[in-house]
Amino acid sequence: MTFVAAFTPIPTRRSALAAVVLGALLATPSHAQTTPRIPVSAIKPLLALAAERGAAHGVLTGPSAEYMRRRFDATAPIEIDVATLHALPQPGCARLEVTTRQRDVLEQGKRADQELRWQVSFCRDGSFPEKR
Repeated sequence: MTFVAAFTPIPTRRSALAAVVLGALLATPSHAQTTPRIPVSAIKPLLALAAERGAAHGVLTGPSAEYMRRRFDATAPIEIDVATLHALPQPGCARLEVTTRQRDVLEQGKRADQELRWQVSFCRDGSFPEKR
């Protein structure tokens, strides 16, 4: 049995932040202020929750969040929103869209809000769907 993560990049403004945020989230922003957010140190719990319930909202905590704050001299939280795009043929699996945001990021001497969107196929049991 082979599990494959299928990532489909979505055209957005590319930056060093995008690459670092993606790596930090897989290894271990502004939406409505009233959105309740779950503190997470890795993205997997949000993926599983969104595959089960249709959406999940979190905020990155722990060493990854601290690294990002230092790297980009930004004190704003790193918000993560995951939404189900559609169910997949394998039961309990869905195509998800992940959006990460952080305000007031310093990059190349300029401050700006940053956002990264990408997609992944994921199952609510914490696995990636089988490639058929």
